[in-house]
Amino acid sequence: MGRPELMYDFPSYFIAIALLGLMLVVMQLGILVGKRRQARETEDSKNQANTVQGSLLGMLALLLGFTFSLSLGRYDQRSIEVVNEANAIGTAWLRTDLVADARRDDAKTLLHQYGLIRLETSQISAANDDERDKLIAKAEALFDSLWRLASTEAREISNPVTMGFASSLNDMIDALSARDAAVNRHVPELVLFLLFGTFILLGAVVGYSSAISNIRPGVPVYAMMILIVILVFLIIDLDRPRRGLIEVDQSKLLSTVAAMKF
Repeated sequence: MGRPELMYDFPSYFIAIALLGLMLVVMQLGILVGKRRQARETEDSKNQANTVQGSLLGMLALLLGFTFSLSLGRYDQRSIEVVNEANAIGTAWLRTDLVADARRDDAKTLLHQYGLIRLETSQISAANDDERDKLIAKAEALFDSLWRLASTEAREISNPVTMGFASSLNDMIDALSARDAAVNRHVPELVLFLLFGTFILLGAVVGYSSAISNIRPGVPVYAMMILIVILVFLIIDLDRPRRGLIEVDQSKLLSTVAAMKF
């Protein structure tokens, strides 16, 4: 499954460092332009530049909050889907005890293999589409075998118990689809470009307004830039499942698969 995003293949730290470097460059360019125009600037134009700088800071704060909320929400959703899938697999495993003796071992074997495949998938980087697609295809093939077994069970022994096993399998494949969708869902790249563009433009305005006011950007300015870059790094890192420093906890799925003994 291809991704049209331009930045997705770049590491989070690379984007953050490049963004910081670019902001420093445009700030220096702003200082150069400001020094050339300093003699022609009036008090009103200086106030105007400071007003624009404050407006950009407010806009950047709004965009940072909005984007951070989006990325954190997607991270939380991926965490929820891991638990949901682990619970669905665990429920299906418990209900294999209710399958007829002739098919019980086959059901347990197939379901155990399914759990192992899903656990292996959770260790694959979301950027490795080919490997993930292969593992998902294997999981779906195992599910097809389980569903045929459940269908045979339902035809031969039609009662609420057999229907319960089939229902748990249905919940399990739904959980797979929901989790896969959550992994592929992230902050729209257009929003990130808007955030980065505002950040870079702010750097130019800070440099320009400092130069026309005949002051050099002080430590607070650089501290603000570094803090913003750290926030941007966190936003990107949260938004990239199994790629960055912040990863979704897979322990629930691991413990579920480990408990599948027969």
